[in-house]
Amino acid sequence: MSKPKSILDNQQIQIIINRLCQQLVENHDDFSNTILIGLQPRGVQLCQRIKTCLESINSKFELQIGSLDITFYRDDFRRREDPLIASSTSLDVSLESKKVVVIDDVLYTGRSVRASLDALLDYGRPVSIELLVLIDRRLSRHVPIQPDYVGCTIDVVADERVSVEWGDNERVILKSE
Repeated sequence: MSKPKSILDNQQIQIIINRLCQQLVENHDDFSNTILIGLQPRGVQLCQRIKTCLESINSKFELQIGSLDITFYRDDFRRREDPLIASSTSLDVSLESKKVVVIDDVLYTGRSVRASLDALLDYGRPVSIELLVLIDRRLSRHVPIQPDYVGCTIDVVADERVSVEWGDNERVILKSE
């Protein structure tokens, strides 16, 4: 395995998050009928960053956020040898007739997003569901899913992994497996 290569640094990530938030504002007005949902585990961190950025744009936005665990909705759930450990879901509102924005860090095969669509229907029938991702690995889809909001598109070969590191030294890295 080679040394990880940094693709985006903290400042570049912040610029991308600001741009994504401006796009959300254009499409969701005051957010009164919109729920932002981060996919466990890493989409939750991005969702929180987006919420903070939107609040800095306008403190009067009516932001509702949640987190969604898709462990038991995955199509490979029963195929793994190691047992999966579920994260928590935090959705305190019905999604009935709401606009939902599903948020994840990296869109790769699309299987996680497909699982999230199944999971979301347990919480009501939204009027619309959009997908926001920080990184789109567009050449790797297994299912026909495309994001509505994309921070950055990265084309990589199959044995490379794109990973977002959150925290003090935020960055997006590329690793060979």
